[in-house]
Amino acid sequence: MRDASTVIEGRNAVLEALRSGKPVDRVFILAKSYDGPIRTIVREAKKRDCILSFVDKKRLDEISETGKHQGAIAYIAAYRYSTVEDILALARKRGEDPFLFLLDNIEDPHNLGAIIRTANLAGAHGVIIPKNRAAGLTATVAKASAGAINYTPVAKVTNLSRTMEELKKEGLWFVCADMDGQVMYDLNLTGPIGLVIGNEGSGVGDLVRKHCDLFAAIPMAGEIDSLNASVAAGVLAYELVRQRRG
Repeated sequence: MRDASTVIEGRNAVLEALRSGKPVDRVFILAKSYDGPIRTIVREAKKRDCILSFVDKKRLDEISETGKHQGAIAYIAAYRYSTVEDILALARKRGEDPFLFLLDNIEDPHNLGAIIRTANLAGAHGVIIPKNRAAGLTATVAKASAGAINYTPVAKVTNLSRTMEELKKEGLWFVCADMDGQVMYDLNLTGPIGLVIGNEGSGVGDLVRKHCDLFAAIPMAGEIDSLNASVAAGVLAYELVRQRRG
């Protein structure tokens, strides 16, 4: 179940949430209900670049916590998102080379929260997540981050690979966690770095992968072949920290 504080139900409530500028992550609409009020919600959601999902009544009933959704439910982020420029500005303010986390296919809120916590403790300037295939900033994420969400900017972007193209113009190199990559100790992880972390099962998407410059593998001696995404993020982040400190 989603955090109660991040769910808004009912046509008027969803519409007002959109119009008031609340950070709406996703809107669920009853697929066969497309009357005037629903069309207005769809229009407002598209105007704000929200994810729209048209689902059947059974799915809406499963999501609903009140049973009075009226064919419309919105997920609201518990915290406001920053922008990529906010993250770069923080690096400039500190007089440091940018150090970013870019997450692809991280849908578990506990993983996202743990990575935000690691990003904060490792001195990263921010975290970037995609609009789709990603957990949003729910109360669960905030709790898993142990408060780090209040200090580490998180930006949500429509297209992660396009954002990487723009960041390359800022001088960033992208290092992707990949078990088939080069051992992380043998890589130069200094300078402006974007650390790309994917789901431990499916990894990063092909388009994101094509924009990566280096592929870093974590040495493993056990019988299993992968680490939890947040643990892998932590191991790689602290190798980057070690190298930055010389």
